[in-house]
Amino acid sequence: MDIPAEEIQQLEILCKHLYESSDPVQRAEAEKTLVNFQNSPDSLVRCQMLLERAHSSYSQLLATTTLTKLISRPAQVITLQQRIQIRNYILSYMARAKLDTYVVQALTTLFARVTKLGWFDSDKDEFIFRNVITDVSNFLQGAVEHCTIGVQILGALTSEMNQVSESDANRSLTKHRKIASSFRDQQLFEIFRLCCTMLKTTLESGMKSMGFEDPLQLALVNHLLRLGHNCLTFDFIGTSTDESSDDLCTVQIPTNWRPAFLDFSTLQLFFDLYHTLPSTLSPMALSCLVQIASVRRSLFSNAERAKFLTHLVNGVKYILQNPHGLSDANNYHEFCRLLARLKSNYQLGELVLVDSYPEAIQLIAKFTIDSLRQMLQVAPNSIHYLLSLWQRMVASVPYVKATEPHMLETYTPEVTRAYITSRIDSVAVCIREANEDPLDDTAMVTQQLEQLSVIGRCEYQKTCGLIVQLFDQAAQTYQDLLQRRSPTPVDLAIQEGQLAWLAYIIGSAIGGRVSFNSNEDYDSMDGELVCRVLQLMQLTDSRLSQGGCERLELAFLSFFEQFRKIYVGDQVQKASKVYRRLSEVLGLTDETMVLSVFIRKIITNLKYWSRCEQILSKTLSLLNDLSVGYNSVRKLVKLEEVQFMLNNHTGEHFPFLGLNQNVNDLRFRTVFYTALGRLLMVDLGEDEDKFHSFMVPLTTSMEAVGQVLANTETPLFRAEEAKWSVVGLARDLRGIIFAFNTRSAYIMFFDWVYPAYTPILQRAIELWYHDPHVTTPVLKLMAELAQNRGQRLQFDVCSPNGVLLFREASKMICSYGSRILSVDLPKAQLYSHKLKGISVSFLMLKAALCGNYVNFGVFRLYGDEALDNVLNCFVKLLLSIPISDLMDYPKLSQTYYVLLECVAQDHMNFLASLDPNMFLYILSSISEGLSAIGKIGINDTMVCAGCCATLDHIITYLFKQCTLKSET
Repeated sequence: MDIPAEEIQQLEILCKHLYESSDPVQRAEAEKTLVNFQNSPDSLVRCQMLLERAHSSYSQLLATTTLTKLISRPAQVITLQQRIQIRNYILSYMARAKLDTYVVQALTTLFARVTKLGWFDSDKDEFIFRNVITDVSNFLQGAVEHCTIGVQILGALTSEMNQVSESDANRSLTKHRKIASSFRDQQLFEIFRLCCTMLKTTLESGMKSMGFEDPLQLALVNHLLRLGHNCLTFDFIGTSTDESSDDLCTVQIPTNWRPAFLDFSTLQLFFDLYHTLPSTLSPMALSCLVQIASVRRSLFSNAERAKFLTHLVNGVKYILQNPHGLSDANNYHEFCRLLARLKSNYQLGELVLVDSYPEAIQLIAKFTIDSLRQMLQVAPNSIHYLLSLWQRMVASVPYVKATEPHMLETYTPEVTRAYITSRIDSVAVCIREANEDPLDDTAMVTQQLEQLSVIGRCEYQKTCGLIVQLFDQAAQTYQDLLQRRSPTPVDLAIQEGQLAWLAYIIGSAIGGRVSFNSNEDYDSMDGELVCRVLQLMQLTDSRLSQGGCERLELAFLSFFEQFRKIYVGDQVQKASKVYRRLSEVLGLTDETMVLSVFIRKIITNLKYWSRCEQILSKTLSLLNDLSVGYNSVRKLVKLEEVQFMLNNHTGEHFPFLGLNQNVNDLRFRTVFYTALGRLLMVDLGEDEDKFHSFMVPLTTSMEAVGQVLANTETPLFRAEEAKWSVVGLARDLRGIIFAFNTRSAYIMFFDWVYPAYTPILQRAIELWYHDPHVTTPVLKLMAELAQNRGQRLQFDVCSPNGVLLFREASKMICSYGSRILSVDLPKAQLYSHKLKGISVSFLMLKAALCGNYVNFGVFRLYGDEALDNVLNCFVKLLLSIPISDLMDYPKLSQTYYVLLECVAQDHMNFLASLDPNMFLYILSSISEGLSAIGKIGINDTMVCAGCCATLDHIITYLFKQCTLKSET
């Protein structure tokens, strides 16, 4: 087949429009036409013709990417001879044509894809696609440009073999692993050795010519380094290590690679490349060194590992002695990663045996201290690796058996000092120069403080002495400022920022205490630190009516969280010296008095900081954590402050409980009432008076809302006010019922809510079914009410409550479902306004069907349609959802498949009576659920288990029916 010259010219114009045009309409038209070209039946032949005759690089790119897509499609039948032809054509085409970089990249990707997919294909008993080195050798022996293309081909192939592409996911992951393993065993080591040989040759020629100035030679070295990096980062054993756990990574080099690593010239090669290459390429040499330093320990014998480690430490020491290259940010970052790998892959006992260890640790300490002092100019990710190194080394000290000194007691306190003083000094710079404040990055601060908590425990008395000194200075300056008539806001902000950092650091220092290595003197030092934070908190709380510092409050909450973990709870030694010091200074003699301080602070924050979401969230999180502990919660309920909260949970005392339309504030109410519910449960027993006393504010609010909703047809109806009142109440009640996990408490709540207030919830669904701000909390409340958590829904034999609860759940699902089906929404609002509510409805129905508190036979026996209505509503809701949407939204798919399993288990007769099209839809959804395994966001286990169990129930039902028919 031949393509007319006019068509090729037209395709080139369309490609130019697609990639260069600034007119979106023109670009869209070009894209539409080119997609038709890609999907045409004869696109394979047309692409080859286009490659051969096109003059535009864009046309060449189109042809290449189209061929890649065709090769990758599972349903596309391309014969072995066609694939061999494509592969050979690519090689000859790249050898003879002068191509742009991005076209070469696309062609190498195509070559790699063809090679991978044909790895196990043979022609005349020969695995034709495995002759990679032979095929590429012609390129490698040519001029620099051709040699670079050859290296690119190997790099693309190594990368393709290592990654699971979409086409692999659609085929078989097992087959991908077999291909990758075969490539690893037969080709990868040879490619790595070839890469190292070429790098040595290039390095020698570059050093002879006094530098790398030729751009073609630089391009070759760049691709060689990338190839080496691809080889070293290959997934050798199929574990697909998560990049987020980079500092824990071990490179599982195969045993047959031992010669390359026992020959220390390989290690030295990459050190030499770092020192010789320009800063545009040297980071990649360091990145390869990071991988080499992470080679699995079992590759070496003890003696071999010691020699390898000696060479590695010497190389690191030489870089630190000649640090000019580290001024480049990329070099600096990769070098920090290399330092971290020294400890993550080798034991401290091995490091101290290296002859140059004393010099190396001194240089590393100096490098770390200098880096910490310049933290505002250094990327936080790089600092993470440095702190990780020191954290791991300090944590290893108790286990070192070597007699050689590790010298950490000399250098670690200096590292700790550098970190703390640099954070204190950074505050003034950030405020005066209006720079970004590191405290705003909560995740980064938390991570660094976790590392500091271990580092600071080395020579802890020095750490505490430094913190006390800095804290006393900052606190005194702060007090002096407050005593002035009009302190400048900048000076106040600086002092508050410094005190915030110190409060965070004190919390971190306390959090570093480990129970198996506790020291009474250290506990006494902790007491000194705690006293200072609590005294500062008393000062700032006394000024909250005039305004406060948000960062300082967040620091206090972080401190409280660390103190709670270490010194409050069931595992704490009651004679801890920290309490002795608190008793001497603040009169806090035991844990109960400290808990009183906690609760007072929580109440203060809920009163004064109700408009600050971050403080409100962390305060309620602290209250929630305190309400979980077995012993601490029993001490809490005896406190006057806790009794105050249980008796006065109104908007008057806690403003965030007032009427507002801030959705986040409303979410916090659930957390608040969950904690209060747990506290109430401690001494509740079967005391109905106590329960009703606690519920008085909520009863009053429910009565008021009920009266308003009873007058919806009158002009006096205040819709917005009523709506937000319902939302707030639904969230409050859900928190309470979540905490009520005993039978007696649940029954008291159920008797309170039904039948008095459930009509209010039903009415709210009828009025605001289209508004997810209302439907989500109300549906979630009813779903929680239907949950038989901890067998709390065990009603008496003579009680109809189980049936009544199911009827209420059925009524709400049918009321919501029948209305939401009539709502048409744009795609952007589909999940939030419709599918989310349906998902919660599925969750509610599953809880009601599987709760084991209803005998469903009574419904048909007495002609009650509640069960049939809700099951029919479930099917209607399901049919309104395209299967693609069912798969696209993980929460929806999880609730659906779990519910479907429940329905198939106990109500198979209902499913069998469905219209064939409905039943086919359910079978299709099961098929989709099974084929969706591995997709991002899908909970494989839950979805797969639901699908398999449902199929099992359906087939069991069919088998029983067939057996009965055969018997009759």
